[in-house]
Amino acid sequence: MLRARPEALVLLGALLTGFLDPAGGQDALSLPWEVQRYDGWFNNLRHHERGSAGYRLQRLVPANYADGVYQALGEPLLPNPRKLSDAATRGRSGMASHRNRTVLGVFFGYHVLSDLVSVERPGCPAEFLNIRIPPGDPVFDPHRRGDVVLPFQRSRWDPKTGQSPSNPRDLTNEVTGWLDGSAIYGSSHSWSDALRSFSGGELASGSDPAFPRDAQSPLLMWTPPDPATGQGGPRGLYAFGAERGNRDPFLQALGLLWFRYHNLCARRLAREHPRWGDEELFQHARKRVIATYQNIVLYEWLPSFLQKTPPEYTGYRPFLDPSISPEFLAASEQFFSTMVPPGVYMRNASCHFQKTMDRGFVSSPALRVCNSYWIRENPNLDSAQEVNQLLLGMASQISELEDRIVVEDLRDYWPGSGKFSRTDYVASSIQRGRDMGLPSYSQALLALGLETPKNWSNLNHNVDPQVLEATAALYNQDLSLLEMLPGGLLESHGDPGPLFSAIVLDQFVRLRDSDRYWFENTGNGLFSREEIAEIRNITLRDVLVAVTNVDPSALQPNVFIWHEGAPCPQPRQLTTDDLPPCVSMTVFDYFKGSGPGFGITIVALCCLPLVSLLISGVVAYFRSRERKKLQKKVKESVKKEAAKDGVPAMEWPGPREKSYPITIQLLPDRCLQVLDRRFSVLRTIQLRPLHQVNLILSNNRGRHTLMLKIPKEYDLVLLFNSEEERGTFVQHLQGFCTPDLSVTEMSENELFRKAVTKQQRGRILEVFFRHLFAQVLDIDQADAGALPLDSSQKVREALMCELSRAEFAESLGLKPQDMFVESMFSLADKDGNGYLSFREFLDILVVFMKGSPEDKSRLMFTMYDLDGNGFLSKEEFFTMMRSFIEISNNCLSKAQLAEVVESMFRESGFQDKEELTWEDFHFMLRDHDSELRRTQLCIRGGGAGDVFKPNISYRVSFITRTPGERSSSQKVGLPASEAPELGGSGLKKRFGKKAAVTPPRLYTEALQEKMQRGLLAQKLQQYNRFVENYRRHIVCIAVFSAICAGLFAERAYYYAFASPPSGIAETTYVGIILSRGTAASISFMFSYILLTMCRNLITFLRETFLNRYVPFDAAVDFHRWIAMAAVVLAILHSAGHVVNVYIFSVSPLSLLACVFPNVFVNDGSQFPQKFYWWFFQTVPGMTGVLLLLVLAIMYVFASHHFRRRSFRGFWLTHHLYILLYVLIIIHGSFGLVQLPRFHIYFLVPALIYGGDKLVSLSRKKVEISVVKAELLPSGVTHLQFQRPQGFEYKSGQWVRIACLALGTTEYHPFTLTSAPHEDTLSLHIRAAGPWTTRLREIYSPPTDDCARYPKLYLDGPFGEGHQEWHKFEVSVLVGGGIGVTPFASILKDLVFKSSLGSQMLCKKIYFIWVTRTQRQFEWLADIIREVEENDRQDLVSVHIYITQLAEKFDLRTTMLYICERHFQKVLNRSLFTGLRSITHFGRPPFELFFSSLYEVHPKVRKIGVFSCGPPGMTKNVEKACQLINRQDQAHFVHHYENF
Repeated sequence: MLRARPEALVLLGALLTGFLDPAGGQDALSLPWEVQRYDGWFNNLRHHERGSAGYRLQRLVPANYADGVYQALGEPLLPNPRKLSDAATRGRSGMASHRNRTVLGVFFGYHVLSDLVSVERPGCPAEFLNIRIPPGDPVFDPHRRGDVVLPFQRSRWDPKTGQSPSNPRDLTNEVTGWLDGSAIYGSSHSWSDALRSFSGGELASGSDPAFPRDAQSPLLMWTPPDPATGQGGPRGLYAFGAERGNRDPFLQALGLLWFRYHNLCARRLAREHPRWGDEELFQHARKRVIATYQNIVLYEWLPSFLQKTPPEYTGYRPFLDPSISPEFLAASEQFFSTMVPPGVYMRNASCHFQKTMDRGFVSSPALRVCNSYWIRENPNLDSAQEVNQLLLGMASQISELEDRIVVEDLRDYWPGSGKFSRTDYVASSIQRGRDMGLPSYSQALLALGLETPKNWSNLNHNVDPQVLEATAALYNQDLSLLEMLPGGLLESHGDPGPLFSAIVLDQFVRLRDSDRYWFENTGNGLFSREEIAEIRNITLRDVLVAVTNVDPSALQPNVFIWHEGAPCPQPRQLTTDDLPPCVSMTVFDYFKGSGPGFGITIVALCCLPLVSLLISGVVAYFRSRERKKLQKKVKESVKKEAAKDGVPAMEWPGPREKSYPITIQLLPDRCLQVLDRRFSVLRTIQLRPLHQVNLILSNNRGRHTLMLKIPKEYDLVLLFNSEEERGTFVQHLQGFCTPDLSVTEMSENELFRKAVTKQQRGRILEVFFRHLFAQVLDIDQADAGALPLDSSQKVREALMCELSRAEFAESLGLKPQDMFVESMFSLADKDGNGYLSFREFLDILVVFMKGSPEDKSRLMFTMYDLDGNGFLSKEEFFTMMRSFIEISNNCLSKAQLAEVVESMFRESGFQDKEELTWEDFHFMLRDHDSELRRTQLCIRGGGAGDVFKPNISYRVSFITRTPGERSSSQKVGLPASEAPELGGSGLKKRFGKKAAVTPPRLYTEALQEKMQRGLLAQKLQQYNRFVENYRRHIVCIAVFSAICAGLFAERAYYYAFASPPSGIAETTYVGIILSRGTAASISFMFSYILLTMCRNLITFLRETFLNRYVPFDAAVDFHRWIAMAAVVLAILHSAGHVVNVYIFSVSPLSLLACVFPNVFVNDGSQFPQKFYWWFFQTVPGMTGVLLLLVLAIMYVFASHHFRRRSFRGFWLTHHLYILLYVLIIIHGSFGLVQLPRFHIYFLVPALIYGGDKLVSLSRKKVEISVVKAELLPSGVTHLQFQRPQGFEYKSGQWVRIACLALGTTEYHPFTLTSAPHEDTLSLHIRAAGPWTTRLREIYSPPTDDCARYPKLYLDGPFGEGHQEWHKFEVSVLVGGGIGVTPFASILKDLVFKSSLGSQMLCKKIYFIWVTRTQRQFEWLADIIREVEENDRQDLVSVHIYITQLAEKFDLRTTMLYICERHFQKVLNRSLFTGLRSITHFGRPPFELFFSSLYEVHPKVRKIGVFSCGPPGMTKNVEKACQLINRQDQAHFVHHYENF
């Protein structure tokens, strides 16, 4: 291998430093020497990194760690640092240096250390060796709390070390390890540039040329707060090359000295070489200053410090390692601490020692050291002259004795870290030594070849034996455990001890001999021999004289030692008694004053959903008001008409109740009506002739009250605004009732007391009805609710009362004007007085409760024999039927009713008769004895509901028979109540008792009885059925949840155990795990929730094999589930960040700089950012708050309650998802902890969703012409429009439409009611909200023949569960309200395919139409009629349930039921719908219906149930399916959609 020649190495170094070092840039190329780099690199051409900034310390002695690698030794093996500090270094101050070393030499030594080494910067991740303070410590724990712990953070280390015992941890040196003036020029090129003015080669100055600029960015000057005042910030601190150059005024003065000296040299060079540029001037001045500095340090300061002269310089030694050793740092720094005095003098050139101004403007003989740390804008150093006086004072002042004692200014009042403004310098140094793994005192002596002491007394004979004994006691008398720092101090007296002297001398000799840029090295081309000799003659006194312009006689030749006879001796050796006291320690509370604001912020964030809820409420209110405007217009005319002849007043309802406004009308037929504020009739009073009406007027309190007392009615108490209004009403009333009106007067209180109120009348009627039913049903009086014995008078009063027509109608739940009420009341009122007595009511009730069918038919016959001739004419029969039709809101027209009457007469053979006898009438009802037997009166009030409850089980479903039995299928079977069970004989009763044809064997075979299972078996069966029904949903949710849980666990584990060391897990363990884990899960959820909205993709995939494994029909439900889970995790994520913000708000800056290295720089300022900075001044915090706001708006407006009231609000706010994802991307991209990861989850779903949206957009822009628009009853709009080219869909699918004519682009979903084989598309849209109402308005029939309908935009088709109807052999379609629309398409498609002979799996469809009245959706009846006409294979069985009517066997519906069954029997179609389909009254009992399905189709193992309608109906269907699925029968698979 070839060996490199020295000349080649020099050339390589020149090239590297020339090209790599900015200092050797364009200007440097013209310099005749190789410019030294600022960062210390390439000084040694074989080991380029030696001495560079960031290079690790090199040990003289092997490391001494607890584990041999990095764990520091400590208690209990080693003493408590504070106790050791007190025992070894506490003592009396004021003893002068044995060698008369000056204070200037002490602080010059600190300045040299700042140029060579800096290890104070805390390491990352943060590790602490906190100093526990003994209870009762007079300085740090005067209140004996016992919990004081001074923080101490371990220093930065080389990450390549600390891996094994052979490679223990080594600290890194933050500055260059050369005597290269880095404390003057900085340890990097950027730092040096920040210090330069780039003019005349000078360093930049501030407003005063004698001072540099203030410390500001980009310099990373150390700027901790002043421990005496708490003042912080860079103001008042200067920009030096050493980051800690502002620690105290004494280091500042030396930094200012070299700053001024450099500029002085630059100006002198500029005068001597006027053609030199800035770079040449700067580099020449820098070269000269560094050389002078090197000479002073090694040949003037070091000998005075060690009292030893370094060996002669013999030339550059490239193989010598110059690296700073941790032993050197500890030895020199600790020895300097013993020489620091408690105060520092200031004097002028005439030897006058100045008084200084302490805080509070108290005069002091010297600057107190403890009160001068990190001081800003020192009033004693405002000018260059005062800085000169401080330098001169330090040159004349003798330092403290070089012994073990450290003054209290360092030991008790050193600047602290964290929350403590003070700390113990000695204890901190001891901890720093343990952090560095320094060897013990004995190990160091042996390693350096020095003699070790035999016992404690041999350490130093000058040390007080009590001190040695106390120290030995702390080390348990084990001298081998004595650490190097306290051992080195104890051995020193007058001069550094042998150990410290050897370490320091070795270090400086290595620094000199291995430095290629040393000024005495003639091989580097820096200086000639003459220049070297000149530099060797320069002393610090010369520098001081040149800078301060003082007379040289004012300074001794060697300013580091003051000899007897030297100029300006100090007044006396300073002690603490001569100086102001030190400012005591302050414990900072980082969160002080932030508690209320933090709480308010959290409450405000928690209130975001409430604010959103309030906004949504306001929006819903205005939308509702807009919807009611049309209704209000319709009512206006009614109100005006009603109020035309009315008299306004207030009705008094009774004591302790509030009066309410009413309007009183006096009608021509001697009738008085009471109307409410909406002009609805509250009460009607008949003022019959010969009835005495009492009018009682109040004669006090304004005379504006009256009471109208009508016999057998409760009283009407009216309050008028004035006596005049009351008088006007009385005049009208007297004209109405004369001469039957009796007028009296009494006081208002007596009037109120005598009034019989509605509540009192109600209590009387309650007793009336209870005794009525007690007599009819033979119930015991107590059970009937008789009042106590002392109330017998009230009972008699109740039984003597009579019911008015209104009260009778109210008891039947009907209106007083109904024809049925008129007929029944007239029949019961035997005495014709217009009221029903107890006996009259009892007689009519007995017939309905206990009477035979003949009695009931005779009663009805008599009721409607209006002329009382004993015959029922056709007109009277027609009137009877009309009275029953009234209760169904006149659901039949007069023509339909006439047809019913004629068919009933014809069927009974009475077509030639014009009148019927009772026998004829009863013969017509011969087939309905069972219905008449169960016919009753449903009475309200009086506890009747407790005595008699209608049997709801009479309402059952009747299922169409098998093919071939079409005609008989329409006949009626017995109700389920007569069949004790659903199987076996019950089935025979239902389908066989009245059937004209013998039922096939398929339905009459007895089912095998199964043993009743135990509870556990039943639960297991339920579970199995549930899993079978929802297995796809369960698997998908389980997989999705597992992925989310896995992501959460992975991130939580990573930050808890596997993340790169930053200390964040130790700082906020719970907060970081919660926030990072939930962030990963939320990122995944909010990304893949997009797939649930890819409607086109879902429609395509549900036709593939994937539909067997993925429930695509549940996409919307899955979307909601993901959204709810995501918002829960978002709340937890926010809670984690709340924890984080609080912890970060109370954590010191040194810790935050480790956790957030890209955000915070540890400049010593210690104070963290306030909580509001994290929330509102960081990108993640601000976007997080905005995300919470967006989520609150989206979630509240997407709620079911709001969506039903303002779909437009939901539609608009849900488009905030774009902003949501933008904020999420920004939120994650500016993450303070981790690199962006959201794109990992978001990219694929976003691309898929974007493609799906493009497909929809390609369709949305095509205008569709409306061919036909028809306004149907019940607010339904029928739209028929062109079918776009290539538009393929399946029955049951839905589309989204928009109409720009409405002034909005919002799309609304509707199910297609057209079949796939039709040429056009059709929709049936119910006007339920503002959008659909306005749509109905714009498609009203045009007045102009040339007018065209507004065009539509179409998006779709999209699939849903209803299109799966053909995959089941038996399917049940349940439609409620407008929810029948998908089934219209399915029914038409089914019949069309069957007519073509298409092979289908589906063999039978049961369509259940639940409607309030048959008129509600008459358009569907047309579709069903078309299906019935084309359904020749009997595929469809339709059952219509009209829910508006009362229960089937109530008296009010018995005749309707009889007519309906008669109509079906005779004409094979429904009286109400005109269809062959069976019509039922009431709500469908789904459970019984499904049970009977299993009996009709016993071999079918899986039946599809498809429901669409109101949530209440679909829930009932779902509940019935679940109940049936618990049994070991056919499995019902339910698909549903709500609207």
